[in-house]
Amino acid sequence: MHDQKRKARLGLGDGAHFLKSLMSTPHLTGAVAPSGRALARAMAGAAGPPERGLVVELGPGTGPVTRALIDRGLNPGRLVMVEYNPQFCRLLEDRFAGARVIHGDAYDLPRTLAALNGEPVSAFVSSLPLLTRPQQEREKLMGDAFALMGADGVFVQFTYGLLSPIPREICEGRYSAHRGRPIWANLPPARVWTYRLESSAGPGAPPRRRRETRA
Repeated sequence: MHDQKRKARLGLGDGAHFLKSLMSTPHLTGAVAPSGRALARAMAGAAGPPERGLVVELGPGTGPVTRALIDRGLNPGRLVMVEYNPQFCRLLEDRFAGARVIHGDAYDLPRTLAALNGEPVSAFVSSLPLLTRPQQEREKLMGDAFALMGADGVFVQFTYGLLSPIPREICEGRYSAHRGRPIWANLPPARVWTYRLESSAGPGAPPRRRRETRA
């Protein structure tokens, strides 16, 4: 019976998985289809090839970015996926043996990632629909992520919008923001943003001039 359920999960197309999730939980699903290959590769590239530490993927869905990260050389044993949809969690466990899948809330990282017991994190790669969340939640998410990563960490996020999904007032004096080129091959077209701590600034540092660069 377990094998039959597993085959059914793998046999259902990823687009159908997303559509089903969108219909059942529209406030939690940020897209009607998984990220395309070009976008997934761009996100994996933006995360870079960290030599040590964990890579935490937020909102992996059916795993297109996960696959791109692994194809780029990331050992699955260093990959942690945080997914709120239990059906996606089971699908990810079937597809990516060796990686850790955590069913939890990406907007409460201290609680959700408590089981990591302080293991170092080098990067967060996010497919969360940030623009659907209040600014305070986005600010908390960034602060919690960099508290886990430290000064050398990187936060990768894609968006369909024209502006940074992390607003100017959040970035100012705390995070540098790098905007990637439009990925026209994705439907709809998307951009990848990368955020790092400003030099000598921490998540609680006082505001100073924001720096934004373009690819």
